Amino acid sequence: MRTGPELITATKPYAHDSTGQSWWCILSTIALLGVALVATLLPIPLLAKAIASVLAGLLLLRAFVIYHDQQHHAILPKSHAAEWLMRLFGIYALSASSVWRSSHNYHHHHNSKLRGSHIGSFPIMTKAQFLRSSKATRFGYLFVRHPLTILFGYLFMFLFGMCLNPFRNNPRQHWDCLLALLLHIVIGVGLAFYGGWQAVIFAQTVPHFIAYAIGSYLFYAQHNFPGVSFTDKSGWTYEKAALESSSFLKTGPLMAWFSANIGYHHVHHLNARIPFYRLPQVVREVPELQKPKVTTLRPRDIFACLRLKVWDVEQQRMISLREISPMKLAGT
Repeated sequence: MRTGPELITATKPYAHDSTGQSWWCILSTIALLGVALVATLLPIPLLAKAIASVLAGLLLLRAFVIYHDQQHHAILPKSHAAEWLMRLFGIYALSASSVWRSSHNYHHHHNSKLRGSHIGSFPIMTKAQFLRSSKATRFGYLFVRHPLTILFGYLFMFLFGMCLNPFRNNPRQHWDCLLALLLHIVIGVGLAFYGGWQAVIFAQTVPHFIAYAIGSYLFYAQHNFPGVSFTDKSGWTYEKAALESSSFLKTGPLMAWFSANIGYHHVHHLNARIPFYRLPQVVREVPELQKPKVTTLRPRDIFACLRLKVWDVEQQRMISLREISPMKLAGT
C-alpha cells in the first residue's frame, strides 16, 4: 500500500488535461447556462421560468467548479484564451480571480491545520479556545459556521466574503472584486428595467442563491464531517490532510455532473492538477483511494455535518455545542 509522497506520485499520470474535452466542458456549460438564463426572460408560464431558473443555478454551480479547476491549472494551463474567459466568468460569478486563487491555494496548503487554516476556509476552534473566548468572538465564529449563513452563501460568502471584504481590505490588489460587485448591481438594474422584479428573481437571484447555497455547503461538508481530522503544524503532512481531512461526498450521477465531480475531494486535495473529469478514473485505478471518509447529501448526513462546531483535542474529534458542558459554557 502506497502512502505519503509515493501516493501523490501515483496520481501524477492523471494530472494532464485533454484540450478538446476541457474546452467542450467549458463552452457547453456556459452555453447551457446562457440558454437557461435567456429562458427565464421569455414570455413563458411562471412554472417554466422557475424550472429554467433552478436549472441555471445548477449550471452556474457546474461552471463555478470548472472555473475552480482552471484556476488550479488542472485544465487548459497554457491557454491565454481560457485564462481570460475564466477571469471574466469569475467576475460574473462574484469570485474574482485575485481573491479566489490566492485564498484557495492557501487553503490547499493549510487544510486541517488548527492554526492558520481559516483563510479560504471555515474557521476552526478547539474546545479550549472556544471556552476561553469572549461572547463576541464565539458569536462571530458560530455565525460563520451557522446553517443559515451557509444557506445564504450568496450574501455572506460571496457578496460580502468574496467581493466587498477583500476590496475593502486591499483595494489595489482586489480591484476586480469591486468590479464583480458593480457588475452584479448593473446586471440587476438592467434586468429590473427590462423585465421587472420577475426578471431579477428568476435570472439573477434564484440562480445565484441555489449555486452558492449548494456550493457553500459542499465546501463546508468536505472539511467538516464526522471522522474529520485536524492537527497542529508539527503533525501535519499534505497527503494526510488530503486523505483524513477531506471527504468523498457521495452523490448520484446527475449531481456529480452538476458539481463537476467535486465530491471526489480527497483526490482533488491530494493532487489539484487532476482535471475534474479524470477524478472517478483515479479512484477506480488507485486502490489506496478507494476507502475514503464518506458523507452524502442525505438529510441525516447533512445534519451530522452541520452540528459539528469545535475540535476536541482530548477526544480527537469534532463535537457539537451540546457536547460541551452547559456549566462550562455559562462559567466562561
